Amino acid sequence: MPFSTPFPSGPLRLLPRTISKAALRSYYNPTSSCASSFCCAPSCTSQRTIPLRLQRPYNKISPHQTAATVALPPRRYLSAMATTKEFPLLCLENPLLDIQAVGNEELLKKYNLKANDAILASPEHLPLYDELLNNYDAKLIAGGAAQNTARGASYILGENSTVYLGGVGDDKYAAILRDAVRQVGLRVEYRVDPAHPTGRCGVVITGHNRSLCTDLAAANHYDLDHLKSPKIWDLVRNAEFYYVGGYHFTVCPPAIQALGEEAAANNKTFVVNVSAPFIAEFFKDPLDASSPYWDYVICNESEAAAYAKSHSLSVAETDVPGIAKALANLPKANAKKPRVAVITQGTLPTVVAIQGTDDVKQYPVHAIDEAKINDTNGAGDAFAGGFVAGLVQGKPLETCVDMGQWLARLSIQELGPSYPFPKQSYSS
Repeated sequence: MPFSTPFPSGPLRLLPRTISKAALRSYYNPTSSCASSFCCAPSCTSQRTIPLRLQRPYNKISPHQTAATVALPPRRYLSAMATTKEFPLLCLENPLLDIQAVGNEELLKKYNLKANDAILASPEHLPLYDELLNNYDAKLIAGGAAQNTARGASYILGENSTVYLGGVGDDKYAAILRDAVRQVGLRVEYRVDPAHPTGRCGVVITGHNRSLCTDLAAANHYDLDHLKSPKIWDLVRNAEFYYVGGYHFTVCPPAIQALGEEAAANNKTFVVNVSAPFIAEFFKDPLDASSPYWDYVICNESEAAAYAKSHSLSVAETDVPGIAKALANLPKANAKKPRVAVITQGTLPTVVAIQGTDDVKQYPVHAIDEAKINDTNGAGDAFAGGFVAGLVQGKPLETCVDMGQWLARLSIQELGPSYPFPKQSYSS
C-alpha cells in the first residue's frame, strides 16, 4: 500500500540529482500516467522472496592505488560502429527511490543492519523508510543499479539516447522518479503496478560506510508481457545495445532471455552486469542461461570470486585475470563477435579479457585526491554507464574503460549515485 507520510499538494522544484524531503512532501501528482495492469508471469515469481543478504561491495576509487602501471599492447579492439539513431541503448532492471540519510549506530541496531552491507528488506525493516523521511535529513535520489547506469550513459550520450525499463507503483514516488530522470535526459518506460508501491532503498550513512536496505515492491513484479507489449518491443527492436543489471535475475529472467535472444539473432550488443556476489551464488541457473548471449559481461572482483566458487572454475578465486579469461571464453551464441569480460577492482587496475585471445589487459585506475571523495555509493554503476556509453559511440575498448573510470571518478565526488552539473565532457 502507499506510504503513510502525508503530502500536501503544491509545486515542486526538482534538482537534477537529489530531491529533498521538503520537496517530496510538496509533490503533486494529479493523475496516474498509466492505467494498465499486468499480471506477473508465473515464471518470474519463483525466486523473488528469498531473504538474501546481498553483500554488494561497490567499486571504490581512492588515492591508495598502487604505483605500478601495466603496459598496454598496441592492438586496439573496436567495440562497434557508432550509431546516430535515437535511443540506441535500452537498459533493464529494478527502479528504486533511494532514501539516503546520515544515521547512527542506534539506528543500525534498531533495524538489525550492518554498517557496510546491502540486504533485501524483511517486514521488520519496512518502518525504516518513513523513519528516515520523518526523523532525519533525508535526500531522495533516483536509484536502482541499472537506472544509475542508464543515467550515467545518458549523461555522456545526451537526450534521446537511452531508454530504461522496470517496474514502479502508481504513486507519487514513481512520478518523482520520472521527473528526476527526465532532467538528465533519460527516457523511462515503467511498468506501472497499482497493487504495489514503488521500490525503495534506505541508505543509512555512518562515517564512510553505507548500509543499504532494499524493498523491491513494484520492481519485483516486472514481467515479460510489458517487455513484449507493442510499444516497448518496438523500442527493443530499434535499440542496438542492451544493458541488463544483474539484480533483475531475481525478478524476471524470461525478459533477460528475450533481450539476449533478440541481440544474438540480429547481431546487436548484449551487456550484462553481474551486480552482486549473491547473483552468481544463488541465481546461478538464470545467470548461466543468459551467458551464451553475453557480448560483454561486467563485474567486480568480489562478484568474480563468487562466480569462480559457484561454478568451480579451475582458477583460484583470487585470480582475477584467470576468471576474466574464463568468463570471456564461455560458449557464445553469436560467433560474429568475441565476448569481452570486464572486471573492476576498486583502486586496482580494471582487468579485461577478450574471447579467443591469450592476452588479458589491465588498465590502471587514475588516482583522485581523497579530499574530493564525497560518496562511493554507486561508483560501479557509474563505471558501467561510462563504459556502455563508449560502446554506443563506437570507441576503442581501452577508451570505453577509460570513460567508465572517468564517470566513476565524477560520481564519487557527488552525493549518492549522481553526476555533476553543469555537465562535464569526457576527454581522453
